[in-house]
Amino acid sequence: MKTNRPLTVVSLLLSLSMAAMEMTVVSTAMPTVVGDLGGIHYYSWVFTAYLLTSTVTVPIYGKLADLYGRKPVLLAGIAVFLVGSMAIGALIAFRAVQGLGAGAMQPTTLTIVGDIYNLEERSRMQGVFGAVWGVAGLIGPLLGGIIVKYLSWRWVFFINVPAGIAAAALLVVALHEDVEHRRHSLDLAGAGVLTLGLAALLFGTHGGVASAIGLPLAAVSLFAFFAIEKRAPEPVVPLDLFRERVMSVATATGALVGAGMISMVTYVPLYVQGVLGGTPTEAGSAITPMVIGWPIASAISGRLLPRVGFRILVRSGLAISAVAAIALALFLRPGASIHTPQAASALFGVGLGLANTALLIAVQTTVEWRQRGVATASTMFARTIGGTLAVGVLGGILGAALRRDESIPDGAADQLLGPGHGAGLTSSVLNALSASLQSGLGIIFWAIAGIALASAAISLVFPNIPVTSTGSASGEMGQPAEMTVPPEA
Repeated sequence: MKTNRPLTVVSLLLSLSMAAMEMTVVSTAMPTVVGDLGGIHYYSWVFTAYLLTSTVTVPIYGKLADLYGRKPVLLAGIAVFLVGSMAIGALIAFRAVQGLGAGAMQPTTLTIVGDIYNLEERSRMQGVFGAVWGVAGLIGPLLGGIIVKYLSWRWVFFINVPAGIAAAALLVVALHEDVEHRRHSLDLAGAGVLTLGLAALLFGTHGGVASAIGLPLAAVSLFAFFAIEKRAPEPVVPLDLFRERVMSVATATGALVGAGMISMVTYVPLYVQGVLGGTPTEAGSAITPMVIGWPIASAISGRLLPRVGFRILVRSGLAISAVAAIALALFLRPGASIHTPQAASALFGVGLGLANTALLIAVQTTVEWRQRGVATASTMFARTIGGTLAVGVLGGILGAALRRDESIPDGAADQLLGPGHGAGLTSSVLNALSASLQSGLGIIFWAIAGIALASAAISLVFPNIPVTSTGSASGEMGQPAEMTVPPEA
């Protein structure tokens, strides 16, 4: 049977919309969620629980998609994500369940796009898929603020359920793959050791006893992982992929891009609500321009790519993001207008949109069908592991800043971010709390600026790859399109 491309695209757009709404709606509600639950010191863990499970599973899902096909992997991811969304009452635990599903959704969606469209079509389709993030950026923060204000924060996790059910139904009907069925040797040892190593590494970023236990365990586990992957017949992450300069540079910049992006989404709303005294809706509106600027720039990048090539888009995009991050660190101060973070996040998103499209298409173009899933997943993996580790480390910085001032009573930060917005706190406590948040978040914003500068610096070694393709995509899945990519410059 032939794949129905229009219906498949609708299914993929719905799948991607769940990730987009997760970022915009949930991020808007998070300060209130954590304040309501009484756990400002665990603020980063609400994000980290989701990021950890979605991160460690990305390369595993990518490998499974190459071995058994994209369709069953994406369907499984959607199902697990919806289970987590509907059972989100125990927040951190079920955020982790959501992450288990999300690890399959976005990389597999982008892999399918690479399968059913050739290079030129893929560039144009970036505008269509980018529109999902634009729509989510427009309505997500507003919707999140309304839900938190008039209903309950728990309802923000239910909005993805209808989209998930529709995406799964369309995928079953429309996408048909021709996958070679043979016995495979799953790299269970590699997957297990990788999961242990990443979890230990994240645990170790929180300082104290956690660092003493987590960091050595992470080092041993990751060393064992590389040893296992070298010998595995079908490794979770084929290490030979990274011998290509395109792949190695894309992975390094992807990790830094993820660190900067997730940190912005996590901590800018907290600054707006905790330091500037904004509402949940205003907190969400501070990052809305980023998730609008990204897809617009992504669509432009896709159109420009055949004419200007990969390298100029990667370099210019990451340079723009670095400028935006520095501006945020310089000008976001107590008393600043809400337009300050909005302008910085818009510019940051434009830069990421220009660069990320070129990076992803470059990676997909340089590998065969049988490695496209794991190559796409590895790129996404680098981005999410960068974001996961950054949020964990920066969360430790914020926690230390809040503990430093002994005049702030326990639970004061939770009251500030909770439904009462600090009602009952004295002015002296509010001032001390705002100062501590400003101190910790100020350091965090300079760290984001440093991360963005590092990614721009690494982009200078991105190879010059002329954009040429003789591939074509048919409705029948499972056969690689022929791509001609000249040697690296």
